[in-house]
Amino acid sequence: MAFIRSLSAHPLPKRSITGPAITSNTPDPCIITVGGMYYAFFTNSGGPHVPMATSPDGTTWTLMNWDALPVVGAWSNSQNVWAPDVVQLSSGTFVLYYTAADAANESTQCIGAATSSNVTGPYTPQDESFACPVSQGGALDPAGFQDYDGTQYVAYKVNGNSIGHGGNCNNGIAPYVPTPIMLQQVSATDGYSPIGAAVQILDRDAADGPLVEAPSLVRVPNSAAAGGWTYVLFFSSNCFDGSLYDTSYAVSNNGITNGGSDYTKSSAPLLVTGSDNNRLYSPGGLDIDMDGTHVVFHADQGQSAVTRQMWAGTVSIDTASGTVSIFTTGSACEVT
Repeated sequence: MAFIRSLSAHPLPKRSITGPAITSNTPDPCIITVGGMYYAFFTNSGGPHVPMATSPDGTTWTLMNWDALPVVGAWSNSQNVWAPDVVQLSSGTFVLYYTAADAANESTQCIGAATSSNVTGPYTPQDESFACPVSQGGALDPAGFQDYDGTQYVAYKVNGNSIGHGGNCNNGIAPYVPTPIMLQQVSATDGYSPIGAAVQILDRDAADGPLVEAPSLVRVPNSAAAGGWTYVLFFSSNCFDGSLYDTSYAVSNNGITNGGSDYTKSSAPLLVTGSDNNRLYSPGGLDIDMDGTHVVFHADQGQSAVTRQMWAGTVSIDTASGTVSIFTTGSACEVT
């Protein structure tokens, strides 16, 4: 049975979740596992450019008094350093992708890259931005990914709602501006030099409200899929500062670019406001680690996006049964 047909989503059952993992403002988290330790990096909250935390087990987290990116790339004015992601290349080098304001167009967010020999940094930034489509609204929410053959990619959102026509997240009034998720192949040697043109793998539709954003990509073995892999793209939709913000996913059984077509979205989101006995409000920005076992995401403290707290857990993606399960501190939230 093809995973793309069997995978669907329904509201999460009401099961207790112990959380959040970090109570302070830690939005847009990403996760990477190195040497048995877990590391998370977050959007700037007025302190370090890229704050971070560590965990010995993926459950108990400790914030570090450390800036992983003390100097932002020369292309940026060092403002609005958001949504970092860290990957490790086959060579052992770590690459940190991040969003920041473009110095030449200060109202536009673009994406930069920085490298380090250590997962905690400090990371040395590249002078030029990695992705900066100013005429389309800029770019944000980078997410690195390594395919089964070592090919390296970066997924990101084109920030079209920044040049929208007003309303919800500035893109709630027609004509709606596209906010596509793009996939860019990059050099496996340095992790940031583009190879060819970026390919669209997702965009918003009416059910997504003004946007889709926060991509995170993982591959799962599936003998029924082309090449033996199903690709699962987690993403968020709707506006981050409201109750409709959610975490969803889309799948491809036809290679990482889905044969040049958008991934197929699930029938309903994975995490929504009210999930798990109303413990989660506006859950989004989910990131999954490269082995597809651990996730982090944020949810609002109370009903305000002023403080977005990190939640952490494990995930199981079963291509045979078409089930996605998220487990946090001993409890399971299943989507079948």
